[in-house]
Amino acid sequence: METVLLVIHVMIAIVLVGVVLLQRSEGGALGIGGGGGGGGAMSSRGAANLLTRTTAVLAAGFMLTSVLLAIVSGTHSEPTSILDVPATTTDAPESTAPAVPAAPAEPSAPLSE
Repeated sequence: METVLLVIHVMIAIVLVGVVLLQRSEGGALGIGGGGGGGGAMSSRGAANLLTRTTAVLAAGFMLTSVLLAIVSGTHSEPTSILDVPATTTDAPESTAPAVPAAPAEPSAPLSE
């Protein structure tokens, strides 16, 4: 359930970013309105209204999935921290004494000059 909500949430976020970038800003940006002329199927005002409504619906969907993800993630009953899990015992090796290092070698005779 959580994975499905997360996938829907990410898809809404990507589409929302695309719709916001399509809107015409004061500077022109990536607006699809063109120059306001042309014989397209939709006028620039109609396109702006459609994009505004689409943005509002996507924003509401984004907020709804955010709230649902917060609710679903809070219902886990498994421990989430490594400190919550009890330590497991492992069999220790037979001898726990450290290895004894080898004795140092005798120094060689001094060099005569």
